[in-house]
Amino acid sequence: MSSRKTTLFYSLLIMVASLAVGMVIASRLDLAPASSAQTLAAPPMNSAPLSGPVDASTFRNIAKAMSPAVVNIRSTSTQRGQEMTEFFGGGGSGGGSDPDLLERFFGGGQGRQQPRQQPREQQTQAAGTGFVISKEGFILTNNHVVEGATKIEVNFLGEEGDIYHEATLVGRDPLTDSALIQLVEAKKDLMEVKFGDSSKMEPGDWVMAIGNPFGLAHTVSVGVISATARSFPIAEQRFADVLQTDAAINPGNSGGPLLNARGEVIGINTAIYTDSRTAGNIGIGFAIPINSVRELIPQLRTGKVTRGVIGVQVQPVPTDALAEFGLKERRGALVSTVTRGQPAAKAGVEPGDVIIEFNGKPIKNRDELVSTVVSTRPGTTVPVKVLRDRAERTLSLTVGELDLVDEGNRAAATRETAAEPEEQSSQGFGLTLGALTSDVARRLRAPADTQGVLVSDVEPGSPAFRQGIARGDILTQVNRRPVRTPQEAGSALSQVSSGGTAFLLIMRGGQEQFFTIRKE
Repeated sequence: MSSRKTTLFYSLLIMVASLAVGMVIASRLDLAPASSAQTLAAPPMNSAPLSGPVDASTFRNIAKAMSPAVVNIRSTSTQRGQEMTEFFGGGGSGGGSDPDLLERFFGGGQGRQQPRQQPREQQTQAAGTGFVISKEGFILTNNHVVEGATKIEVNFLGEEGDIYHEATLVGRDPLTDSALIQLVEAKKDLMEVKFGDSSKMEPGDWVMAIGNPFGLAHTVSVGVISATARSFPIAEQRFADVLQTDAAINPGNSGGPLLNARGEVIGINTAIYTDSRTAGNIGIGFAIPINSVRELIPQLRTGKVTRGVIGVQVQPVPTDALAEFGLKERRGALVSTVTRGQPAAKAGVEPGDVIIEFNGKPIKNRDELVSTVVSTRPGTTVPVKVLRDRAERTLSLTVGELDLVDEGNRAAATRETAAEPEEQSSQGFGLTLGALTSDVARRLRAPADTQGVLVSDVEPGSPAFRQGIARGDILTQVNRRPVRTPQEAGSALSQVSSGGTAFLLIMRGGQEQFFTIRKE
């Protein structure tokens, strides 16, 4: 070999060796760039009908197979210690309350001190449950299990109670009460769950819950689906359709899987129904349908779930007022409030409109409109068909992006509205009306140009009370005609025959809201 070729050969050899050494050093020093291509797709689900016998070994086999994929979660928080257990009171639209409560079972350790009794913040630990959905260490749980947590740790089946693995929050979604966390350090041989189809579940179907109730790790309970599509308060003025089950679930089960008879996840256990006498299970539990969460997993992986909003509050169309709205059957969603500056207001939607079609899709009811809107990409311009004065109109609307924090702040400001009005005159709907002064209007946060009549009192049990009219509301229209004095309002209300329906436009907290009231 010539000296020139020899020199070239050794030069190449040195270059290759240097490159290999450099790669080893980089890996040892963690200098190599990490891959940013990691994604998490929506897991496949099994929609095949449930069939076959359930015998003495069915649930034993499910428990053995799926318990390794279920984790106990220990979260540490310094921000929300007093809210580890949240209660949702019942109540009708008239302002009454139900003694029973919907309790979110965030779980808690025994002997936990109550932060409300402490003069300063303290770290608080609480227990929950989750389940592994990928071998990369991704785990699904409830949002309220990890919301505000400064530290998240998980424990697997077969590990001692003091062995916990650190996890980080990846993304969360309050509207489905779901959150995605990931193990900080990879763990070998992770068992992952399989997904079923929650839309196939019917009352009477067998289900199993696995969780960490009261810190009792990997507890198994069995029951049936008691009901589907139960409306459940999930955020400020927003509701989700959930599965109801009588499988025993308790504080600490939050975020755990609800499994079908094939051992597939069809729900995430999130709440129980209880009362003032019992803090634990009384046979009524709720789970978020897994179909509502499964499609969100890619967005949870990015850290943000984006949803559409149009800026309205809607309610069911009253069954006793279909003719007044120009409907032959009960369908659509009745607009009660239109938020100023939001897409619906800009498009010309008004309180009292009935939305019967959105983006070419007929709307059956309120819940269908809400689910259709939130699943529409923000920035999309869509046609919206409404019924107004018994005539159809088509409006063009550009969907905005939902901001739950802003939405909640507006609702809180409305609730804080207070007034000390002077009584004037009583009308036949259970309303006592008075003159609206500029000072009272300002205190009620009404726009400066607001004209109307002050609701100074509402008779308990009256039609107005049952529909949610409250003291301090401002009545601006009766049957779509403006009213400026108590006399005008009284005259307009008196023209409604007994058993007839009055359409009222109410100003509350600076926002107009539409009401239908049947005169007794």
